[in-house]
Parts: sequence; structure tokens; C-alpha cells
Amino acid sequence: MKVLVIGGGPAGSVTATALAQAGLEVSLIEGDEFPRYHIGESLTPSCRAVLEAVGVAGKLDEHGFVIKHGGVFRWNSDSWVFDWGKQVGARSWQVDRGEFDALLLQHARDNDVSVRTGVLAKSVEFDGGRPAVVHCQPKDGDAYAFDDFDFLVDASGRHGLLSSRHFGDRQPLRNLRNIAVWGYWTGATVLADTPIGGINIISSDEGWYWVIPLAGGRTSIGYVTTRDAFARDRVSGESLDENYQRLVAASQTISGLVAGGEHVGAARAETDYSYIADRFCGPGFAIVGDAACFLDPLLSTGVHLALYSALTAAACVASISRGEVTEDEGLLFYEFAYRRAYTRLFALVSIMYERYLGKDGFFRTSDRLIGDDVEEHPAEGMSSTSFAEIIAGLSDLREVTDSSTRVLTDRLRDEALKVQLRAVDGAAGASMPDFTSVLENPLRDAESTHFRLVTGPDLGLERIGGQQS
Repeated sequence: MKVLVIGGGPAGSVTATALAQAGLEVSLIEGDEFPRYHIGESLTPSCRAVLEAVGVAGKLDEHGFVIKHGGVFRWNSDSWVFDWGKQVGARSWQVDRGEFDALLLQHARDNDVSVRTGVLAKSVEFDGGRPAVVHCQPKDGDAYAFDDFDFLVDASGRHGLLSSRHFGDRQPLRNLRNIAVWGYWTGATVLADTPIGGINIISSDEGWYWVIPLAGGRTSIGYVTTRDAFARDRVSGESLDENYQRLVAASQTISGLVAGGEHVGAARAETDYSYIADRFCGPGFAIVGDAACFLDPLLSTGVHLALYSALTAAACVASISRGEVTEDEGLLFYEFAYRRAYTRLFALVSIMYERYLGKDGFFRTSDRLIGDDVEEHPAEGMSSTSFAEIIAGLSDLREVTDSSTRVLTDRLRDEALKVQLRAVDGAAGASMPDFTSVLENPLRDAESTHFRLVTGPDLGLERIGGQQS
């Protein structure tokens, strides 16, 4: 099987690498030249697990990125530490995304992926419902049509070649229409109880701040608020740098962390509008990473979702190519697994924004979302282990790889998640997508379609019940 991957960010690079390592012939086109700037610097331990699976984690350790052991949340009147090393036995990195993304793309090249940068995918032609031709425009050179592929992976990011440009089926999440403003500092510090290399998340009256330590003594500090609050409070004629400095000064905590530090470079801003596509795959194609869905950065899960979807999609396509599963089976597994992961994280983010009931209530919700028996915990002094596992991305990986949980059955407490999703529905707006539908597993009653993801000896799907196809 020949595969074309559109996009060279983390989702595209890792999908391409994993498929090439599985023996497929893979081409990748990317519109930008690398390295290029990108926000999204704080990674989860699940990212390490995926990158170990494709053989690049050691290169990242050698590169010198800050090792991240967890972080601190200060939300409303609550404060708690999540220490992944102590709670879930894992760690990750805080990265410069320009360098990180370039390393992943080079790793794809090193694994015999045919990579062309500076080539923008403009449109896709379909034949019988399957993608057949991708029209490409190099920055230097004439447009051309690429048709030498059997399967297409859209990793085009927020540009969304298929979901946004072709199908037009992205649904915005109206309760998460936010704007982020950020900049970089030298000489800044983090909260005193922060685990080594950890992130700080600090709420304000109408938003929250991130504080991320990076290599070379730099610190990324940003503020996220609603679009309406940003427009209302911005002073007429105020530059973005002036706006950013005012937002930093507005927080006593953040002001203390940057005291004696220096803001370097210009402030940046970006709309963090969350969305989800109606479909993540179809005949002959899969949509991975931000091209399929995007979630507010509150829990630092952007790269997790990119890499989780990349590994899952690659496993499905590899098994399809070897005839171990039908295309329908493989794509249904991918759709369900990725949408379910996104939905759980959406529930947590929305609860923090809209219905935060205190630390213990939040931990209780986290227990429900990964299927733990909340009755085993005392009503007070709840543990944050479930929360740490979810935001580490490890609950998602565990569900798709552990045959005892049978991800396509009832491991997640469906009714509990439905309740939480209904709770935020009113705040989300009338056009809110029906997220509860993801819990109605399309494969639940088909004994021939229970699978788990395996990474060895070959990446793919392993049947754990029913008849071989």
C-alpha cells in the first residue's frame, strides 16, 4: 500500500514514520519549510510513550529539552500538584516546537519517508468516494497533481484540508471561543511547589495563565480568555505588546514570577477556537491531529491528541494493508478511539470553565471518566491520580492497548460521562455537537470487531474476540 500524508507537524510526521516502519511506502508533503515557529510547548507523558514506539524519544532527550515531571494548578481557591513521576511513573518534555517538529520530520526522513517541504496541498479529487488526486502547489515551481497513493492521511492542522475546506463539517464549540496572548521571558521563575520542569496553570477572574520553563533559561508565559472579554478590555490604540504587559501585571502571582525577569521578543496572539469534525475518516482516508479536532490548551493536550491519533491511525492502516482487518473495521476503531479520547478531555476542560465544583469534585469526575469506582474514595481529600493519568494521556493509551479493558466495550463509565456532557451543554450553546453519540459504540455488538492496538512485533490491531476476517 502507498500512503500520502499531508502535513509535516507532529501528527503527520509520526503517522508517516510509523507507517514506513510497518513497511508501507509513504510520501509526505508540507507547505512550510522547517524549522518553523509553533505554539504548544508543554507535552504529556503519552507523547513520550508514542515517540518511544517510533524510536525517536532518545533523540529528544539528547537534544536537551527541559524534562517535565508534572505541574501545579491554582484554580479559583484550590491549589494542587500533579507529579507524574510519583503518581503514574512517567515524565515528558517542555519543548521549543520549531526544534521539536523539525526533529520529528527528520526522523520521518531517516525512516525512508519521501518528504517534500514547501509544497501546499490545495485540493483533493475523489473517485467513487475515495481520494484519488491531490492538487499541489510548490512555493517554487509549477502546480502538479499527485495521484500515486492508495490511502490519504490528512494532517494539515487547523487549515483542515478535508474537514474544513472540502467537507465543511467542522463544528465549533461555542463555550470554548477563546484567545491566547503570550510572550517569552528570561529570568522568570515558577511556583515554589512545582515538580522539576513543571508547568503552572493559574486561573484569573475571566481566564487563566500558563507558565512553562523552556531550555536556555527561557519561560513561556501566556494568558487565555474569552474572545468577548479580550475585545471588551483591550484599550483603544493599545499595541499587542502593551496589552500583554498589562495582562501580566494584572495578576499578582504572575507579576511575582516575572519580577526581575525580562520580556524578550514580541508578544503573540492566536484564537484558540475549539472545534470537532463530524467525521475523522472514510473510505481511503483518515484525518489526524488538529485537522480533525482542536481543544482549548488548558490541559496541554494538543500534542497528545496529535500523537495519539497518529499512532492509532497508523496501526489501523497498517493492519488494513496486511489484510488483518477490513477497512471498515480499522476505520471504525480509529474513529471511535480518537473521538472518545477527545470527548473525555473536552468534558474535563468544560467542567473547569463552566461548572467547577472544587478540587475534590473535580477529582471525583476524573475518577468517573476513567471508570474508577468513586465509592472506594473518601468524600474528602480525594486523590488527584485519575486526573494526573487523564491529562498525562495515559488513560487513552491504556484503553486502546489493554485487552482486559476492551476499549470498544464498556470500560469508560458511559452514563457518568453523559451526565457531565449534559451539564455543560447549556453553556456550550444551542449548536453544540451531540458528543454523547460517541459513547454509543458502533462495534459493541459485533463479536468479530473487538480489537486492541499493539506496537510489537508489528504495529497494528490485534483481534481479541470473534472470528478472523
